[in-house]
Amino acid sequence: MKQTKKQSSFESIINTVIGLGISFIVQVILYPIMGIPVTIFENIIITIVFFIASFIRNFLIRRYFNKKTK
Repeated sequence: MKQTKKQSSFESIINTVIGLGISFIVQVILYPIMGIPVTIFENIIITIVFFIASFIRNFLIRRYFNKKTK
């Protein structure tokens, strides 16, 4: 079954929001262990940048495979 662009976008957002939460928690734990000084604000900015990149990647891959199954 094909997805509409709206459905692909919704799936990409849900998938990426879950990843956003996981990424933030991992960074809060991992950066201090590795000795990387990052404030919470900087961590939020880093997480948002990766969130946007992940959403775009996920959406484009979904649309590619959706179009390929015509």
